[in-house]
Amino acid sequence: MITRQQLEAREEQTLASFAAKSGRSAGRKDTEPEHEFRTAYQRDRDRVIHSRAFRRLEYKTQVFLNGTGDHLRTRLTHTIEVAAISRNIASALRLNEDLAETIALAHDLGHSPFGHKGETVLNELMRGHGGFEHNRHSLRIVEELEQKYPDFSGLNLSWEVLEGLAKHQTAFDRPGVNKGFIAKNPSLEAQIANLADEITYYSHDLDDGLDSELLSEKNLCRRVRFWAHAARLVKREHGHLPDECRRYFTIRTIIDMQIRDVVENSERLIRAAGINSADDVRCFPKALVQHSPERRKLNLELRKYLYKNLYYNPVVHQPNLRAVRMLKRLFKYYLAHPREIGKGARRRSHKSGLHRAVCDYLAGMTDRYVMLEYQRLFGETLKV
Repeated sequence: MITRQQLEAREEQTLASFAAKSGRSAGRKDTEPEHEFRTAYQRDRDRVIHSRAFRRLEYKTQVFLNGTGDHLRTRLTHTIEVAAISRNIASALRLNEDLAETIALAHDLGHSPFGHKGETVLNELMRGHGGFEHNRHSLRIVEELEQKYPDFSGLNLSWEVLEGLAKHQTAFDRPGVNKGFIAKNPSLEAQIANLADEITYYSHDLDDGLDSELLSEKNLCRRVRFWAHAARLVKREHGHLPDECRRYFTIRTIIDMQIRDVVENSERLIRAAGINSADDVRCFPKALVQHSPERRKLNLELRKYLYKNLYYNPVVHQPNLRAVRMLKRLFKYYLAHPREIGKGARRRSHKSGLHRAVCDYLAGMTDRYVMLEYQRLFGETLKV
């Protein structure tokens, strides 16, 4: 059996000097005995995977309302894809794959039902009561709301994982101030999870948009240079392919180009910055895991196209708008009938207030549970 100490020694020998080493972790809020054959970050990864919040991601919206298509991404499949890409980038840069993967697996635990539209409406409902932002709520879940262990609340994750969640930020996110994480930047592993998130949702939202026939390859070739370039490469290397295979290989090519660009550009930035340790990374004034300037321009072009043609397409947008109206009505109902929010949420209301307890309760729901509750309480169903 390989021991934890041997795994930690292997990290010291093989990882870059600026990687986060599990044997040098800042530790956990509540002290625990170390595991015999798992490192701290491996243990964190397992705790995230075994959490209730992680399992609920299966029934939360990514782009399309959950249940509208068997092959469309959910928040869970998106998370798994982010974790896989995070490991690949971390491995190429000789960084800690376990830490990057763990942050990726936990980064969306705090998402409300119905995706970012659900987050927006909860933030509005919580105006004057602390608001709602899914990154901060991810921290709340792993530090307090999960109740699985006899000696502490939450999952008692390592400081480096909590830092990654507190600092998580993509184009969709509105990060807030998080006490205790005041460094300019998080670890390189956390920065990788940020970029992997963007790589994943842009490329796979393309896939879902094509699968649902809301996007077309013809228009993408005309208006998105990134897609046109990848499509030409696939045609040159493989000739004419069946539709499904051609789309898959085009998106696979896009992902490969994105990962290669991040790895090569980040390596240049790290070398130029003279970074020698994980703390040097935190003190550096800007993120070091980045796309190249040219790739950022291409990604912005793709992002604008997706907003116009997919995210705000009535087929996607209108069902989500109708769904979030359910959240508003349920929020008001639970405020007036607090006994409906469950024992755990009621207990927390004494400490955090009824508004926060109701918000916690709604944020933890899956899309389908919101619909079932709405039907139970009001006798109405959502027409998708």
